[in-house]
Amino acid sequence: MHGPASSGWLLVALCAVTGAYCLARMRSGTEEQRSAAGGEALMGFGMAAMAVPAAVFTPPSWAWPAYAAVFGAAGVHALWAARAGAHHLHHLVGAAAMVYMSVVMAGSPAHAHGRGGSGVPLLTGALLLYFAGYVLLTGVRLVPVAAVAGAGGPVGWGDRPELARACRLSMGIAMVAMLLAL
Repeated sequence: MHGPASSGWLLVALCAVTGAYCLARMRSGTEEQRSAAGGEALMGFGMAAMAVPAAVFTPPSWAWPAYAAVFGAAGVHALWAARAGAHHLHHLVGAAAMVYMSVVMAGSPAHAHGRGGSGVPLLTGALLLYFAGYVLLTGVRLVPVAAVAGAGGPVGWGDRPELARACRLSMGIAMVAMLLAL
């Protein structure tokens, strides 16, 4: 990832913790919750791997096409899952953004880290606009859920809707940061 190492490590930590929480959410009793959590865990760990500062580790040239293939497959899965509900389209956009960032990084000359300006400005801008809007909307939706969460019976910490939304919010913020650093 382009940019200073400190922000890269913060993104690595945020995405890795989010991915770990999403793995814990896969133990939910609800099938839809487990399925969404699996895709979000893949996204969190993939974003963590991509955010490792280039000064510390520069992935081999085959890693970027591998990322693109993995997230392309995740995008196909999200497209297939979108038949059951439109909320899976967000996972499709996230997977497409990861494929896009992988392709840009694979095509940057000697992975010109720190120079910025890579990618297609219109596509990068559209993705930035989408994820910034998603972050704002999710942040607004998070407030009422947190206020109502204590009203019901006991819920396992992996099934709490406000924690799942906070997880998605943190990945959206990380995606904005990664697109800006692209």
